[in-house]
Amino acid sequence: MKSYTAFRAERTANKTTCAATLEQFLSTIEAKNPTINAILTVNATEARVQAAESDKRFQDGTARALEGMVVAVKDNISTKGLRTTCGSKILETFVPIYDATVIERLKSAGAVIVAKANLDEFAMGSSNENSAFGAVRNPVNTDYVPGGSSGGSAAAVASEMCHTALGSDTGGSVRLPAAFCGTVGLKPTYGRVSRYGLVAYGSSLDQIGQFGESVEDVALLYDALNGHDERDATSSHHTQQHTLTALKKPLPASFVVATLPDEQLAGCDAEVMRVYRETLERLKTLGAKVITHEMKYMSAVIPTYYIVATAEASSNLSRYDGVRYGSRKIGADGEVTTETRSQGFGAEVKRRIMIGNYVLSSGYYDAYYTKALKVRRLIYNDYKAMFKDADVFLTPAAPTPPFKIGEKSADPLAMYLADIFTVSANLGGVPGISVPAGTSANGLPIGMQLQANHFEEEKLLNVAYHLLGK
Repeated sequence: MKSYTAFRAERTANKTTCAATLEQFLSTIEAKNPTINAILTVNATEARVQAAESDKRFQDGTARALEGMVVAVKDNISTKGLRTTCGSKILETFVPIYDATVIERLKSAGAVIVAKANLDEFAMGSSNENSAFGAVRNPVNTDYVPGGSSGGSAAAVASEMCHTALGSDTGGSVRLPAAFCGTVGLKPTYGRVSRYGLVAYGSSLDQIGQFGESVEDVALLYDALNGHDERDATSSHHTQQHTLTALKKPLPASFVVATLPDEQLAGCDAEVMRVYRETLERLKTLGAKVITHEMKYMSAVIPTYYIVATAEASSNLSRYDGVRYGSRKIGADGEVTTETRSQGFGAEVKRRIMIGNYVLSSGYYDAYYTKALKVRRLIYNDYKAMFKDADVFLTPAAPTPPFKIGEKSADPLAMYLADIFTVSANLGGVPGISVPAGTSANGLPIGMQLQANHFEEEKLLNVAYHLLGK
């Protein structure tokens, strides 16, 4: 796989062109997508115009930060004039009339938007088997899942359909597919990247993340997208970060890595633990001092996450009623809303809406939702205590290597446990990154996760860069 950084060096030296590179990606999509199903909509005509503009700018010496970077965008991010389905039948023909902030920033930085990537319906899932348009398959072995919900974005990068991709991360939906597909995946601090134009699932948890072949590519993409947006009420007022300038700086002679005690890793697959220990040894050779931090509320992380996320989902998805936009179905008795939602939503979305309605109902609001918010605050406090003593926090990205398609479909609770190491970052609002760290015995990627304190993406990416060596 050729990184954007390598492409840019070749383009600057006039050894290739943006137009030729785009055509290679389009050919790869045509050849591989029928099997992998990573892409829902190809944006070939507009992408060719953008690539031609990028070539002109390279010739004129006015190339911008992401000039010629070919990007796939998760199909829950609004793209003006380009179909945005959220992986759902209810939005199958929906075409937005505006660009999300991240799309505006991609275009202004010179990126070429090649396609919209498949996803679990409304970003609800850990395996990308919940899309109304079919499951995405892992490019390394198509019998296996790519992880979800941003599985299409990760698979597109891993199968060389684009340089980089955007996803959304509500509970690990960037980091998990990055780990399963062998790419780098960053979830920034909550509020660091504008959510304006991201179709909401869990509004207090969602964050747009970045996929790439290398940490350097991800840092480039993140640098172009982060920064305050007045159209997003949850957007941080911190000044825009430029992590690339510090990416290759030497690590401190001694830095502290927090790890979980062995008992909190007991449920992990043996191969994941092997790669985890190898990663820990690698960090030690880089100068890390390792400390143990017990996450006091780890047993409550999954239930807390699914109470908060489903409650917010039930509220956010109430707008799809067959009246304002999206598909409309009319029942035999002339009823619209129930018929539209019954036919338009898939099983997992319906399940989460029902759970969310339940935990928000008058008889159970305090017993579930209010209690979950209190536990969420305790998780946040636990992170703050950890990062008083540690620079970064190391865990596996997932407790198992990629699993086979259909293996966990009949057991939603087992599927939810795939997010055990990732959801806490969303509850606490901290940044996290997954990097490829090894492979299983049958050659499937295994990723490791690093997390850092709020707004410390520069430190996080610096450590990840040296850990990965690129």
